[in-house]
Amino acid sequence: MKKKYPDNIVYDEEMGYNSNVLPYGTNVGAPAIKMEDISTWKSISVNKVNKQLSSKFNELKEEYQKLVEEYKWNDLVYKSKFNFEPVIGDTYHLYDDGKGDIFLSLINPSEWNRTHIGSFTLNSERKWIKI
Repeated sequence: MKKKYPDNIVYDEEMGYNSNVLPYGTNVGAPAIKMEDISTWKSISVNKVNKQLSSKFNELKEEYQKLVEEYKWNDLVYKSKFNFEPVIGDTYHLYDDGKGDIFLSLINPSEWNRTHIGSFTLNSERKWIKI
């Protein structure tokens, strides 16, 4: 049978009584161990992180919406009718012919009476940039 020691908190089988090396007080007169109240710190930190993540999410959302819009315009221009090879950097105009077909032209909207959809420039990456 094991011998019982009077205080299990400060006694260790290997070290014996070790109250002098423990990081906390072991007698009644020792300062009380109090847990710090970190709820305020947590609350402030959570609010800061949430604000930062929300801001980043909104940036990504705007970037995604721009990318989708750019995709739709490029898709529309590439699906339109044109019988020439567009030159990078030149401005082209997209028109509706009134019969449901869309075509690309060099003619400015002020020079004729067609339904103008938009003006575009072809960049070096072969992407149409809406002007």
